[in-house]
Amino acid sequence: MRNSVAMAVGLAVLLSANSPVWAEADADLAKQLSNPVAALISVPFQLNFDQDLGRLDEGSRWLLNAQPVVPIDLNSDWNLISRTIVPVVSQRDVFADERRQSGLGDVVQSAFFSPKAPTDSGWIWGVGPVLLLPTATDARLGAKKWGAGPTAVMLRQQGPWTVGMLGNHIWSFAGDSDRTDISTTFMQPFVTYTTPTAWTFSFNTESSYDWEGRQWTVPINLGASKVTRLGGQLVSVGGGVRYWAEGPEAAAEGWGLRLTLTLLYPK
Repeated sequence: MRNSVAMAVGLAVLLSANSPVWAEADADLAKQLSNPVAALISVPFQLNFDQDLGRLDEGSRWLLNAQPVVPIDLNSDWNLISRTIVPVVSQRDVFADERRQSGLGDVVQSAFFSPKAPTDSGWIWGVGPVLLLPTATDARLGAKKWGAGPTAVMLRQQGPWTVGMLGNHIWSFAGDSDRTDISTTFMQPFVTYTTPTAWTFSFNTESSYDWEGRQWTVPINLGASKVTRLGGQLVSVGGGVRYWAEGPEAAAEGWGLRLTLTLLYPK
C-alpha cells in the first residue's frame, strides 16, 4: 500500500511539472472545482489515510471516496446539481474483536437546486435534500440506517479567492432498531486560492456534530491541486494533509493523508 501511495504522489508531481500551461482555460476550470454547485461534470476520487483509531489507538483506515458530480439543466434560470459520495473502506485493528474490515460504506446522495446566475452581490447558493443510504457491505462499515435531511451551500468567488460554507443535517427514519439513531450536523467552511497557472490551494474543515452522542468530530484539511491533461483527458491531481483537532475516543487522531484525482468533463 505504501508503494501505491508513493506512485500516486510521484504521478501527481510528474503531471504537474510536465504538463503544458493552458493558463486561462485551466485556471477557470480550477475555480469551477472550488464551487460545489458549478455546472461542471466531474468525477473526483479521494483517497484518505487515517491512524490511531479505536479505543486502543492501534487502528488505521484507508478510505476511497468516489464523488461524481452531475449538473442537470432544468431551465434558463436553474440547475440541479447531483453530488454522490460512494465510500470504499479498508481498515484494521479498529475493533478489538475483529481484526480487519473491507468493503463498501454507506452512500450519501445530495441534490442542490441552484440559480445559474449569482445574486446581485455576487453570492452563489444552492439548497436541496440529502439522503443516507445503508449500502455498507459490512455492519462495521455503516450505520444500518436510512437517513434524510436538508443540505445547503453558499459561496462567493472574487478574483482568485473562493470562500463559502457547505452543510447538511441528517436524521435517521428507518433501519436496524438495534443501532443508534442518527442526528448529525455536517459543516464544511472552505477557502481556496487559485493561481493563473491553475494551481489551487485549499483550507477547510469537515466538522460534524453528533446530537445523539453530543460529540464533535473536527478534521482540519490543507491541500493543493493542479488542473492538467493526461493524454486527452482533463484532470485535477492533488494531495494534502489533515489534522484531527477533535473527535470521540475511538476516532482518528493526529495527522492524516489525502490524495485526489478528479476527471473533468467541461461542456
